[in-house]
Amino acid sequence: MEERVSISISEGVADVRLVRADKMNALDQAMFEALVAATERLSKDKSVRAVVLSGDGRAFCAGLDMGRFAAMKEKGGNGIPGGETRDLTKRTHGQANFPQQAVWGWRQLPVPVIAAIQGVAFGGGFQLALGADMRFLTPDARMSIMEIKWGLVPDMAGTPILASLVRDDILRDLTYTGRIFSAQEAMSYGLATRICDDPRASALEVAREIAGKSPDAIRAAKRLLNNLSVDPGPALLAESVEQQKLIGSANQTEAVRSNLEKRAANYAD
Repeated sequence: MEERVSISISEGVADVRLVRADKMNALDQAMFEALVAATERLSKDKSVRAVVLSGDGRAFCAGLDMGRFAAMKEKGGNGIPGGETRDLTKRTHGQANFPQQAVWGWRQLPVPVIAAIQGVAFGGGFQLALGADMRFLTPDARMSIMEIKWGLVPDMAGTPILASLVRDDILRDLTYTGRIFSAQEAMSYGLATRICDDPRASALEVAREIAGKSPDAIRAAKRLLNNLSVDPGPALLAESVEQQKLIGSANQTEAVRSNLEKRAANYAD
């Protein structure tokens, strides 16, 4: 796990960092496994009262590793984290599948999680940020629901979380277009909590403040706030069903090939 995600705990605050800076913290199989392992470890540690999630280097997380898309282009593989034949509709972690748990696991933690975001949070990286209770962004940070670029849909627990944060028409705009939006836009949409020059430092400061409160009350508050949302189970399964049908299809493969070959796509009707 340490090759992808590092965890240090001090005075009740878990400082969790994605440490694949050379690849902009992109999500490969090892990163997925490390993220799930991190949430499992933290969920069992009663000394943890708040969590800060950040990425080393120039990006929070650039999304799915490009090697996955290259495999789709060259072999028609599905690029699913965990293996070429993984059934996304199989629930492996309660209501979630394995890739979803890399995001949903942060939502399930009994304590608040603050994501500190610099550079980009694209696709799966954006969904990872959604797993946090709060998101602190640098002024020049950029985000995107980028799955449509690759002929896919968000399938890492993003849709049930987004539905509680963003106005319906804005969510449709961002999902259908995959356009990149700024930190200022993220704030206006309800996707950013704060814009600050040093989001990690600010997040750690807030996390320490939270850690100084009654842990029983903080955990109770998170349970109450999580329960305000509708049952996420049907939405999580729907993500998986739709993505399973898209992956490896002719138009999805064409989306990948056209992007990697830097040409206009030629989709079948």
